[in-house]
Amino acid sequence: MDWPTQQGIYDAGTVTLQSGMRLQAQLSWKTHGTLAPDKSNVIVYPTSYGAQHPDLEWLIGPDKILDPTRWFIVIPDMFGNGLSSSPSDSDDYPTLVTIHDNVQVQRRALKALFGIDHVACVYGWSMGALQAYHWAALFPDAVARIVVNCGVARTAVHNQVFLRSLMATLEAAPQHVGNGRFSSEPKAAKRAFGRIYAAWALSQDFYRAGRHLADGPQPNLGAPDLETFLKTDWEDRFGARPAANLYAQLRTWDAADISANDLYDGDLTAALRAIRARVLLMPGATDLYFRTADNEAELPHLSHAALRPIPSIWGHRAGNPVANPDDMRFIQTEVRAWLGQ
Repeated sequence: MDWPTQQGIYDAGTVTLQSGMRLQAQLSWKTHGTLAPDKSNVIVYPTSYGAQHPDLEWLIGPDKILDPTRWFIVIPDMFGNGLSSSPSDSDDYPTLVTIHDNVQVQRRALKALFGIDHVACVYGWSMGALQAYHWAALFPDAVARIVVNCGVARTAVHNQVFLRSLMATLEAAPQHVGNGRFSSEPKAAKRAFGRIYAAWALSQDFYRAGRHLADGPQPNLGAPDLETFLKTDWEDRFGARPAANLYAQLRTWDAADISANDLYDGDLTAALRAIRARVLLMPGATDLYFRTADNEAELPHLSHAALRPIPSIWGHRAGNPVANPDDMRFIQTEVRAWLGQ
C-alpha cells in the first residue's frame, strides 16, 4: 500500500446497552489515509455481516471506490465479528447488541482516538449500510453524507424471515445450549447455514445464467460444479466463523431500526425526516434482502437523497463486487460523484 494505515483496539469500558445489559466494549479499528488538519476528510466504513476489516479493504485504493489519498477512511469492526467484543471471547456477551449500540461506541472512538466530531461520509454495504443509516439518524448534525449500499432504515419482515431461519438452523444443533451459545462448534448446522445463505445472497437470474460456474458467462465465481460452489463459497466461509458470533450478529441485523430508540420512539417517518445528511441509496436491482421498493418507500421522507439502483443480476453481492468489474465501475462512479470527486 502506498498510503499510511493505522490499527488498534479502542477500550470503551463498560457500556450500558439499549437493552439495559452491559458490555465490556473493545472496538477493533483500522484506518487508511491521512487525516486532514481540519479533519474534514473522514469516511467511516463499517463492517458487514460476518466480515472483519481485512475483508473490506479490497475496495480501498486510488483507483477503487474509496480513495485513501483523498480520504481518511476509518473501518470500525462491528461487535460480534471476532475482532471487536464478541461471544467467542466473552462468556457474558449480551443476548442483543443493536446497531444503535455499535454506532454509539464508534462515535465515541472517533472522538477519543482522533478528535473527530464530524464525518464527511459513512459508507456501508449490507449491515454496514444499516450502520450508515443509523449514523445519519442518531447524529444528524455530525454526518454530511451517507452511502446506503444494499441496506435499509429498518429490517423488513421478509428479511427477518430469512434471518430467523438461520437462527433456527443454529438452534437446532445438538451443541446449542441456549441463547445462541454452543458447547462446541456445530459443524453440520453451519454447513446447512451456508447452503441456506447461498440461495439468498445471489439472485435467481444469477443462477439461471450459470454465473456461479467457471464455464458460465464472464464474470463468474469460477466453480467447476454446484456442489463445489456450495462448499467453497458458502460452507467454508461460514464454517470459519464461530457459531456464537454468527448468531449474535443475526440478532443485531434482525433488530435493526433507525427509529427504535428514545429519539424517535419507533416512528420511522420521523427518523427519516430528521436526517440532514445527503443520502445515496444504492439497492441491488435483484437483491433479495434489501429491495429497491424498500428504499423507494424511504425516499419521500428524506430531505436530500437520490436513488441509484445497481443494474445487476448479482443479487445482494452486487453491492460487494469483488469479482464483478461492471458493478464495481457503477458503484465507483456513483460514489465518487456523491463525494464530489
